[in-house]
Amino acid sequence: MTFFAFLRRTPSAGLLILQLLIILTVPMLTHSLAAQAVSWSLSALALVLVAVIIRQTPVFNVVGLVFVVLALILNVAVVWLGADGFALAANLVEGVAYLYAAVGIVMYIMQDYLVTRDELYAAAAGFTLMAWGFAFFYSALQLVFPHSIIAAVNNDAPRTWIELLFMSFSAQTNTGLGDVIAVHPLGRALSAVQMFCGVMYVVLIVSRLVGMSLNNAHSKTNI
Repeated sequence: MTFFAFLRRTPSAGLLILQLLIILTVPMLTHSLAAQAVSWSLSALALVLVAVIIRQTPVFNVVGLVFVVLALILNVAVVWLGADGFALAANLVEGVAYLYAAVGIVMYIMQDYLVTRDELYAAAAGFTLMAWGFAFFYSALQLVFPHSIIAAVNNDAPRTWIELLFMSFSAQTNTGLGDVIAVHPLGRALSAVQMFCGVMYVVLIVSRLVGMSLNNAHSKTNI
């Protein structure tokens, strides 16, 4: 099986690999036009994979695809026009699209009965989708309320995307890393919701995967 055939059969794996690639490459990108083009291309590809994943989950309908298409259009507007209004709308719509896909993945795993490789990739991708979705909401928050998210270093500057993503993963995993935190009440409420969702995701998905693993073992003993 070729790599591209593998990605066609398991788009969740492709999205997971792409998101990890974005995490590693974004800190090295400069503010040049070429770097912005690379960043936008990776984000657009991620949205395309989100659309593919939505099509394979129980929540597939026109609503999810509309969010993805609208997010792509708004991203183009941000790149070419750069208006804060477009950036705010893009962040909100992308956040909804990513969380919509995460909910679809949870439902996809919960309705299955046997563990396959795709379920494992989907579980990891669902976790990163949730972190990305909340990071977009944090980005929208600091556009509306400047200085609503602070850091231990360079406190006056707006937080970069990698800082917001770091904060999102910190809240979702409940690791307690607090050098990037929300100080606005709405940001703290959003962080609290993400902490709850992160704990529930791990509890639900891990318990479901364990249950499906037992079904796998039971099926093999009955052959």
